[in-house]
Amino acid sequence: MCGITGWVSFDRDLTRERETLEAMTGTMACRGPDAHDTWFERHAALGHRRLAVIDLPGGAQPMSVRTPNGEVALVYSGEAYNFVELRDELIAAGERFTTVSDTEVVLRGYLRWGAALADRLNGMYAFAIWDERHRKLVMVRDRLGIKPLYYYRTADGVLFGSEPKAILANPLAERAVDLDGLRESLAFTFTPGHAIWASMRQVEPGTVVTVDVDGVRERTYWRLETRTHEDDLETTVGRVRELLDDTVRRQLVADVPRCLLLSGGLDSGTLTALAAAHLGDERVRTFAVDFMGQAENFKPDDIRDTADTPFVRDMVDHVGSEHADIVLDPKTLADPEVRKAVLTARDVPMTLGDMDLSLYLLFKEIRKRSTVALSGESADELFGGYRHIHTPEVQQARAFPWIAFNVGPLDKDGHGLDRSLLDRLALEEFRRDEYESAVADIKRGDAEDDHEHRMRIMINLHLTRFLRFLLDRKDRLSMAVGLEVRVPFCDHRLVEYVYNAPWSFKHYDGREKSLLRGAVKDVLPESVAWRVKSPYPSTQDPYYVRQLQVQAKELLSDRGHGVFELVDRDWLRATSDLEPAAVDRVTRLGLERALDFGVWLDLYHPNLTLA
Repeated sequence: MCGITGWVSFDRDLTRERETLEAMTGTMACRGPDAHDTWFERHAALGHRRLAVIDLPGGAQPMSVRTPNGEVALVYSGEAYNFVELRDELIAAGERFTTVSDTEVVLRGYLRWGAALADRLNGMYAFAIWDERHRKLVMVRDRLGIKPLYYYRTADGVLFGSEPKAILANPLAERAVDLDGLRESLAFTFTPGHAIWASMRQVEPGTVVTVDVDGVRERTYWRLETRTHEDDLETTVGRVRELLDDTVRRQLVADVPRCLLLSGGLDSGTLTALAAAHLGDERVRTFAVDFMGQAENFKPDDIRDTADTPFVRDMVDHVGSEHADIVLDPKTLADPEVRKAVLTARDVPMTLGDMDLSLYLLFKEIRKRSTVALSGESADELFGGYRHIHTPEVQQARAFPWIAFNVGPLDKDGHGLDRSLLDRLALEEFRRDEYESAVADIKRGDAEDDHEHRMRIMINLHLTRFLRFLLDRKDRLSMAVGLEVRVPFCDHRLVEYVYNAPWSFKHYDGREKSLLRGAVKDVLPESVAWRVKSPYPSTQDPYYVRQLQVQAKELLSDRGHGVFELVDRDWLRATSDLEPAAVDRVTRLGLERALDFGVWLDLYHPNLTLA
């Protein structure tokens, strides 16, 4: 796992731009604390920060191979979980290796198969290859979009990086955010390819981007497709178990300490139980997050029925894991420096409030004891775990389901934002247009009735929109502390198979995620197997709200701050004077958003073009 960046220019000599490339590479030191290096050719420059996970002495980057017709150089972030099989295949075809790293497998795979290498990879990856033989740059991103990759077109080439901050460190990239970028931040529609920053793009998941003297071209090598599901229910349950067993086994491979993120729910419990079985005599290591006093004072709300702690305990006792609870106190959670660190990591104008702050702090503590963690992202999106998916009103709404339900940290009415800005953003119209665009290409299965097709649409939207947001969040906050997080439920084989299983299979016993539960309930304690979905926890401590209000008053004291182009000053003043008990969920979100905007503006000094 690493951070990559680079610069291709067909009109200048980049060997003279070492200082700029070093600055670009340096922005991602947190992604690669173990080593860094750069590589230069006249028209291409590559930078790399390394987090060593596999072949610690041999996987240094940038990695290159000299051929009779020119050098081919690679910078690579991620893991290819089938690199052993691919290595054997390449050796049989005549390739010779000097390391045992998956990085060299990717490089020599490109030499053998070209960009078609992408079709053979199983894993999470984002990489860029400068092919001097053809004077072209090839950028590839994994199928689900687990690892990030951005690019910015220049007059004579392109800049790229794992994170926008790497690109913005180059003077050619303008730090501009326009209405489209701000709209994307606030709408919760997660438009494919959008990068918030003006003129910047994401390489879309499952895509190869090629840059040469003739311009930029994209090729989609994988997309979520509707196919006929031939298997009956019993066979489907068995096949899901086989795929989960295989992907967990593959994703446990590492030359550094590994662990599991454990919440006490079905998803993390599944991964923990399967990992414990594969590790055999090696004791599985687990971590959970909690808040000081939360277990004793927990109060159910509209999206969380139970506290995590009792279910975490059941799971730990069941597998005998080496477990640690990371208990966060409200003072640390409310520390402005933590918010600053999170916004620095994410490069976007707003966070998910305390859920981002606590996730960052959790990862920071885990990194002291482990370098690789397995996490349950994609299970809810794939198996239909969110409770709003099962709500008739949401099922019938012509809107993104998380917006129709107004789920979690979403404030679809823009509380606390400047009213004239909200009028210019026209968020509701934007959301409608994005929804119609998103559903237009979702193909109906041959035997699907209206309800089955409607549920296919909902699963598709979660996998192609909502999941990408969650994966980006998890990548940024984990890599900000040098922790690699792997996501077994994102294995593309599992995604393809379960996506096309009928909705009736996904809740065959009348419960959410029936298909997953049926595949793994034999390895779980009953309490965890049948626990109702509960999202990532959020603090209920009034101290946190009081500190938000204190910080809001500090922001108000800076009357000339640019944040008031975005935030309604009168609303913020009135909200900061409320009793903490009177600050409801949506109002608290508005407070957090105002503080986020203020910190982000101070960090990045963007040119806001909001006319």
